[in-house]
Amino acid sequence: MSRLVDRLHDDAFQGYAYAYPHKTAYRSLAPPQPLDDVWRDEDKSALFLYVHIPFCAMRCGFCNLFTAARPQAEQVAATLDAIESQSRVVSRQIEPQRIAQAAFGGGTPSFLTESELERVFAFLSSHWPIAFGQVPLSFETSPETLTAGKTALLKASGVTRLSMGVQSFVGRDLKALGRPQRNEDVEAACRQIVDADFETFNLDLIYGAPGQRVEDWDASLARTLSWQPDEVYLYPLYVRELTGLGRTGKEAALHRQSLYRHGRMRLLEAGYHQRSMRLFQRASVPSSWDEIDADFACQDDGMIGLGPGARSYTRALHYSSEYAVKATRVRGIIDEFNERDGRAFAEATHGATLDADEQRRRYLIKSLLRLPGLDCRAYEARFGASVFSHFPALEELHALELCTFDNDYMRLTPEGLAYSDAIGPWLYSEAVTRTMQHYEAV
Repeated sequence: MSRLVDRLHDDAFQGYAYAYPHKTAYRSLAPPQPLDDVWRDEDKSALFLYVHIPFCAMRCGFCNLFTAARPQAEQVAATLDAIESQSRVVSRQIEPQRIAQAAFGGGTPSFLTESELERVFAFLSSHWPIAFGQVPLSFETSPETLTAGKTALLKASGVTRLSMGVQSFVGRDLKALGRPQRNEDVEAACRQIVDADFETFNLDLIYGAPGQRVEDWDASLARTLSWQPDEVYLYPLYVRELTGLGRTGKEAALHRQSLYRHGRMRLLEAGYHQRSMRLFQRASVPSSWDEIDADFACQDDGMIGLGPGARSYTRALHYSSEYAVKATRVRGIIDEFNERDGRAFAEATHGATLDADEQRRRYLIKSLLRLPGLDCRAYEARFGASVFSHFPALEELHALELCTFDNDYMRLTPEGLAYSDAIGPWLYSEAVTRTMQHYEAV
């Protein structure tokens, strides 16, 4: 493992460790793994169900998500048919006891029509032990796809958290991000969400657009705060290969760190609590979305993904379809997903196996990069030894005053949180890092 101080000197923005390992570390599984075997010894009493809708009304210049813009109605219908078939087959294979949390992502799930959304909620209720309205249920939307009818439907269907990617309220920054968006659509969508009174309302912003000015960033923050969202995510811009921005040769603003610190200050002054480098919450937000609780802990509990871009994981195996960014390959993978027969959904064919070391690393990364931090006693109980015996390099983190210890918890300091996108990749194993580096973007 390289020295952290060298990484911090090189670049504070090296990668977003939202999942470990990243899909670019996935490869074909030979032989394919039957899902009933994969899940046989897993705890299925508190699972996360994720539904991936791989469609958007447009593809933004910064986006490297697995999504297809402006799909034909026939492809949408075929994809929903396939997801329903997958849902039925996977549920039978896994035999889940309870879904503790659920989320819709994409893409943009609100791209679907009201009747299509009703259909998805209906077959999920039929196939999975989930009490909609009684468990946390998150749903991603965008200003141009959210209507009053969809808002009412989502509220009635049990959605507790509605998250909207706004990215900016300033025309200059939207143009630099390659995101066509009208402020009147944003204002109308925000008003609908606020009036519907969801338990949690989240807004996403991006900082670091090419040429972004501090005053424009501040204007977006001010407009965001005027809506008093329960959560705000501040995402640094990454210019990825094969994205619209990537093809132009443009780079993120060099002063992303100062923009992050300005955004952090503004949100703290407005009474928000920082939960990770990206997430800021009002005190009223239920803790289950950001902390380990009795219902679901992402370090330990399993996730079931439905849809052509969805990731699933057990402790020892993470799997999904192939990953792509280029529009033609994304559409090809979606078509391949849609053409599968039911039996094909009963096995994992593409993913990454996590040995004991990788499981420890995942637990550490998923805990440390957010509050409340790493519970050192829970780690030792889970893995049979102290985290420092497995990862002695963590002493450097402490020596650099980027973490603290309090009541057996290891937590990043505010400065440590600011460097999360360097600390996360620093903790990756050499094998995962090497595999990610050899991934050929398609």
